[in-house]
Amino acid sequence: MKVSKHNAEHYIWGDGCDGWHLVQDEKLSIIHERMPADTAEVRHYHEKSRQFFFVLSGTATLEVDGVEYTLNSQEGKEVQPLVPHQMLNKSDKDVEFLVTSQPPSKGDRILVVEL
Repeated sequence: MKVSKHNAEHYIWGDGCDGWHLVQDEKLSIIHERMPADTAEVRHYHEKSRQFFFVLSGTATLEVDGVEYTLNSQEGKEVQPLVPHQMLNKSDKDVEFLVTSQPPSKGDRILVVEL
């Protein structure tokens, strides 16, 4: 069976953001996500999960360990385990991207407390 955001398991997160589980097993997770304009994920890190963020459309800002990277359509960035990061949409349009996590990040998310 083919998979797309039209037939994948859907969930809502953050402030009106969408996620679709394209691949979901014990070794790998691939999620298609959509963030509306002016939204942000909570800054966090993963103890085990290595992630790759790849922008499908729009422009995203990925903050990784204090450095901001602008990711345009068809660009991506890897984030290693234990490295604090946060995806932001600072633009006035939706951004859609893929998040690949190995192993899956569910249950492996540690929030970063800002002092």
